[in-house]
Amino acid sequence: MITRQRLAAGICALLATLTAGVAFPAGAVADETDSAASPKVELVLDVSGSMSARDIDGGSRMAAAKQAFNEVLDATPEEVQLGIRTLGANYHGNDRRTGCKDTAQLYPVGTLNRTEAKTAVATLAPTGWTPIGPALLKAADDLNGGDGTRRIVLISDGEDTCQPLDPCEVAREIAAKGIGLTIDTLGLVPDAKTRDQLSCIADATGGTYTSVQHKEELSDRVGQLVDRAADPVVTPVATEGATQCAGAPTLKSGLYTDREEFGKQRFYRVDVNPGQELRASVSVGADREVNPDYGVLMRAVTVHAREIVRGEGTGNGRTDVISTGLRYPKAESDDDNAPAETVCLQVTNSFSAASGVKTTPGLPLELTVDVVDGPNKASDVASFGLGRGWWLLGALVLTGFVAGLLWGWLSRWRLAVWRTN
Repeated sequence: MITRQRLAAGICALLATLTAGVAFPAGAVADETDSAASPKVELVLDVSGSMSARDIDGGSRMAAAKQAFNEVLDATPEEVQLGIRTLGANYHGNDRRTGCKDTAQLYPVGTLNRTEAKTAVATLAPTGWTPIGPALLKAADDLNGGDGTRRIVLISDGEDTCQPLDPCEVAREIAAKGIGLTIDTLGLVPDAKTRDQLSCIADATGGTYTSVQHKEELSDRVGQLVDRAADPVVTPVATEGATQCAGAPTLKSGLYTDREEFGKQRFYRVDVNPGQELRASVSVGADREVNPDYGVLMRAVTVHAREIVRGEGTGNGRTDVISTGLRYPKAESDDDNAPAETVCLQVTNSFSAASGVKTTPGLPLELTVDVVDGPNKASDVASFGLGRGWWLLGALVLTGFVAGLLWGWLSRWRLAVWRTN
């Protein structure tokens, strides 16, 4: 529908130019198309009172952040739409309710005017509270719309001071919306609590956490994250599995995201034609504190619940993500009109939440589905799990046998010579 509208607009513009002889500014349609697919980044900066501390290379944390922003603004790729949001920058008082609403967009997300953005950053001074949760919610709204990648880069030096709106829970809610928004966090000289909170925010959306203690580190890392937004990526498609195979969505080859409750299961359907092979994998992330000893099981079953093949993985608390996968080749059919087989993918987890940890939204799940042409030659099929490795194994056995014979003959010859002498 959108493509037809744009095509119609372009045709009308061309006709108007030919009939009236007036130069039509073609940039309007082009800009709309570009902005819809352009990567978007919003830098969210903590401007709370603690940013005045002078413990980064002899200067204040605020000065280090300003220098980093200036360098990043100079190096921002042209295709990236960039914005800046602050938290704790405007309210000087002691009223907690007012201070926890103190977040504002300093520079709107859009085509970057470096002079205006730098001027806006230069006016900042450490002021108030640290409402990280409200700032993340507003930043997600700032980046709403468009088909390009979306990334929030949060720079803070302390914990959120506006509980009970837990910023980690806010990040999980943002991720649960399935809008493909990533939050990266940077902690300026952080303590253990700040580090844990910022790590949790990043983990909830598949982002990264970085601890920063020097100006150069801050500039380099923010620049890397902004550049990364411009890299082509495969954006997962949000889907919603069912509790039974009968009501499950039918998926094509691609990358999908979903949420799965603790200890529950999700079903998805995939159609596999004769002569094709289904390759599927799943990763379930522990984006909050969970009890040790957990696992994830992926089963391919028929619509009548008969198991075809399974894959499973286990963990003991040393990793935040656990993955498994499976392959199912469907044999060729002599009937050219043979129908596709509906395979149900069942994903089950055995995670359990630690005491006091919220269980909603569910754990983030990433599902990869790939339906490809199956093997059609005997040499393409693995033999007892070794495949073409049997050739190498046979060559090694033969080489060892010949070497043993030669070594035995040489040893006997040397012994005979020794006895003769």
